[in-house]
Amino acid sequence: MTPLFAPEGGWRVRILDLSGAAEDNIVEEIAGFPTLMQANAFARRYVRDSVERCRIAGATAREVLDGWFAWGEDAEVVDAAEQGWRSSTELHDFAARPAGEEDRDWRALDPRRQDEEPDPA
Repeated sequence: MTPLFAPEGGWRVRILDLSGAAEDNIVEEIAGFPTLMQANAFARRYVRDSVERCRIAGATAREVLDGWFAWGEDAEVVDAAEQGWRSSTELHDFAARPAGEEDRDWRALDPRRQDEEPDPA
């Protein structure tokens, strides 16, 4: 069973390169998500954005999926077992329906942003 509390250092999301350009297909692991819900939301938005970057004008849903499987990036929540978000549950919907900006904004949830200096306004 998945722990109810975040592991030490927070939940981690693993980014996987589907093109096979990275060793073991792992591009990076992003740590520091305080809740599983935040890690799941980040993974979902990251994949949603990746699908959109593979979409070309006039492409069918099948063509979008083919592009994503060839060039896209997947994401998984490490050690979340069945409670972790899985791209397979929504991938066909992502390919069939273009996303809005908020659905793609994984950067807003990225725990690495907390280390950045705020912009002076």
